[in-house]
Amino acid sequence: MENNSLLKLVTAKAHTWLDGSYDEETKAEVRRMLAADDQTALIESFYKDLEFGTGGLRGIMGAGSNRMNIYTVGAATQGLSNYLKREFAGLPQISVVIGHDCRNNSRKFAEISADIFSSNGIKVYLFDALRPTPEISFAIRTLGCQSGIILTASHNPKEYNGYKAYWDDGAQIIAPHDVNIIAEVENIKSPDAIKFDGNPALIERIGEEIDALYLERIKDILLSPDAIKRNKELKIVYTPIHGTGYRLIPRCLREIGFENVTTVEEQMVVSGDFPTVISPNPEEPAALDMAIRKAKAIDADIVMASDPDADRMGIAVKNDKGEWTLVNGNQTCILFTHYIITRRRERQQLKETDYMVKTIVTSELERIICERNGVTLYDCYTGFKWIAAVVRENEGKRNYIGGGEESYGFMPAAFVRDKDAVASCALMAEIAAWAKDNGKSIYQLLQDIYIEYRFSKEKGISVVRKGKTGAEEIAQMMVNYRQNPPQQIAGSSVTLIKDYQTLRQRDLRSGKETELDFPATSNVLQYFTEDGTKVSVRPSGTEPKIKFYIEVQDTLPSRADYDAVDAKANDRIEAVRASLGV
Repeated sequence: MENNSLLKLVTAKAHTWLDGSYDEETKAEVRRMLAADDQTALIESFYKDLEFGTGGLRGIMGAGSNRMNIYTVGAATQGLSNYLKREFAGLPQISVVIGHDCRNNSRKFAEISADIFSSNGIKVYLFDALRPTPEISFAIRTLGCQSGIILTASHNPKEYNGYKAYWDDGAQIIAPHDVNIIAEVENIKSPDAIKFDGNPALIERIGEEIDALYLERIKDILLSPDAIKRNKELKIVYTPIHGTGYRLIPRCLREIGFENVTTVEEQMVVSGDFPTVISPNPEEPAALDMAIRKAKAIDADIVMASDPDADRMGIAVKNDKGEWTLVNGNQTCILFTHYIITRRRERQQLKETDYMVKTIVTSELERIICERNGVTLYDCYTGFKWIAAVVRENEGKRNYIGGGEESYGFMPAAFVRDKDAVASCALMAEIAAWAKDNGKSIYQLLQDIYIEYRFSKEKGISVVRKGKTGAEEIAQMMVNYRQNPPQQIAGSSVTLIKDYQTLRQRDLRSGKETELDFPATSNVLQYFTEDGTKVSVRPSGTEPKIKFYIEVQDTLPSRADYDAVDAKANDRIEAVRASLGV
């Protein structure tokens, strides 16, 4: 579309906001954009509507149809209200939980959402202050609610906010409810259709009573309480990176028995501006810099961090040279998987019905560990709504003992149906205590897992292609991979191809094709080679990029061989990259 035509369209759309039932503060912001010499902000704010997708809303805050504001949040809440009233029409009282994180405007959006739900006759349990995302999931289940929302943009930059919706099992919404709710939200065409006038009689503040129940349930997942008692002086450094973890994670660690928890005070300050970091994401090494400096100063045993809504956890430990090193998301899942299975077996608690879950792009080493110990492992799509869907499918039939994904998320128990940094920090601290009880560091424990089962190394690569032509190029790349699949990758023959768009897999050795048992299709391709390499390719659903997930495997004879094997794996990953042209 020509720039002049686009500008005419957004200008006309902006004027409908000046003429409509919007508040004066919003109209003033729209007038400023219309009057500005540079019309970029106007175009970005109005060129489309902020879409309520399967993950809810996420966008930059500000006035406009493509921004997070009280009207886009209001439309989402009104649409969800309409759907809940239709879906649960037979209940005498529909109820929801509302939580929020530390971000600018999160409390405001939460309170406005409470007003809208209550105005629609829906009972609201509103947290009295910011809380972790997993606690919202827990509260929905504990209070017997039909839905819940949290205002959060996870680890996005400070300009963003978001809106995540949950169903009555405490899991993020999937089909058929997701598309039905989207349709209801899209039907809200004007602020006049949003019931902003709340009913205070239907809004109940909750807080400490849910915190206490949540922390008690976390204690139930622990497998080595005696190891914690013997290592209660374990030196833990923790940072919430200005987010919601500041309240419950240090408290949780102390309540389970750790007496030497040091926090990064500068980052215990709750702030949606995240003043001490460029990105509040524990996946980013720089986000842990201050915590690692503190750890060096006190000679700590482990560093732990949570993202702004405390669902993701990142850790750092000392290597065999005494240097602090980050543990990536795949390694964290491997540590959790090994520990849970090992301790359940040692305690004679491992059952035939036990199972774990991982996403398809997460390390295959988890499968090796599970298979060798007779534990069923399910694969699912990226995102904890899919892990929760597996749990829901197995409810009452099998026993969930843990699941996670490579992007720094783990769900240690089914009483929360989303990734949970509070429970994960508690369990990881216990692993550190257990390892120390056995004369090991976390780093040495990870090496020993590689020795016992197999060494694996993973790397994610994102190729960015912006704009309309970029999107077309990404689409064509996926077409090319499907039509001309590689026969070899870095010199190793491809033996298995999985295509989640067609839900078919092909064994290249036998020529046999079989179905993939997944609840929906997804634009993901996977290649497995003779030497154990796995390559996953998928376009991002939210950003202009195509993602490659590379995993290579090897044997690790001893700890002394680790550096050489790791270097060899790095070379192998680079060879795979070159082979794929990325």
